[in-house]
Amino acid sequence: LLFLSGLVFIIGFRRTFTFFFQRPKLKGTSFFFGGLIVVLMRWPILGMLLEAYGFISLFRSFFPVAFGFLGSLANIPLLSQVRGAGDPSGPSI
Repeated sequence: LLFLSGLVFIIGFRRTFTFFFQRPKLKGTSFFFGGLIVVLMRWPILGMLLEAYGFISLFRSFFPVAFGFLGSLANIPLLSQVRGAGDPSGPSI
């Protein structure tokens, strides 16, 4: 519920509605909202698993962009250590 309300406050109701109900994203939307209903019916573990699958399905195309952006940030010490762990020319720990 907090995720949905935050999304509505950030991008607006109309854009949130059009994002969730695009034809290619209906599977993820149904799992996300189905998980929300299951949580409200007092089955929290199963509901959270359904919501997580729906979330991953909905935002699958966004993850590579987000990870690419995080990988380009050189000022985060933990990320630069992880990124340079397999690269001999990268920063040493």
